[in-house]
Amino acid sequence: MKPHEVQTHSCLTAVSLTGGEAYRLAVVPHDRPAPGEELNTGEQTVPRQAASLILLRDAGEGMEVLLVQRNPEQRFMGGAWVFPGGALARDAEEHADAARRELREEAAVTLPDGAELVPFSRWITPAEVKVRFDTWFFAAEAPPGAEAAPDGQETVDARWIGPSHALEAFSRDELPLVFPTIKHLEELAEFRSVAETLRTARTREVKPVQPRVVLEDDSARVLLPGEPGYGG
Repeated sequence: MKPHEVQTHSCLTAVSLTGGEAYRLAVVPHDRPAPGEELNTGEQTVPRQAASLILLRDAGEGMEVLLVQRNPEQRFMGGAWVFPGGALARDAEEHADAARRELREEAAVTLPDGAELVPFSRWITPAEVKVRFDTWFFAAEAPPGAEAAPDGQETVDARWIGPSHALEAFSRDELPLVFPTIKHLEELAEFRSVAETLRTARTREVKPVQPRVVLEDDSARVLLPGEPGYGG
């Protein structure tokens, strides 16, 4: 991966991340063309509208979330584990409808009519990146007995996993994750049940989060609003 390239998904950055406040991007070799998107040195790209579905269920050891693995052959986020999601199919499509559709297409899970989708967050790709998305994340409870299956094209695997377990697997380099997924999993790990998660989400105001990508020598850092250096 070249120093001027970062990896994006739906709204943000990067598979090769290490811990820490700013999540420094690691420069690592790849056995295929660089999967990242180039940083933008020209006029800002208008972000495309997108939606993602955080599907939750209660399990014996606590709440679990559905993650799907992107096809490793794809240039865009190949091999990463993410929440089902993608761009709106048309301008008139509602974000919640797009989240339902992506869940059905990528994981073969259909939410019943009337199922509640609670707005959870909104993330916007940094202005420094060429390919940008303005993504609404929704949280929903899985239908009883729901079994996920990848479509074999965009996604090649699917699993239910506890948020803290996913983060632990990421720390052991066993589960490639992207920055927004990491930040969402960190928040989800604080909840004990689906009911608690949805109850909290219903009561808070969803404000857009737009990180920045800051170049430093041979690496790049992803900064969140409020972190040192974000405004500079």
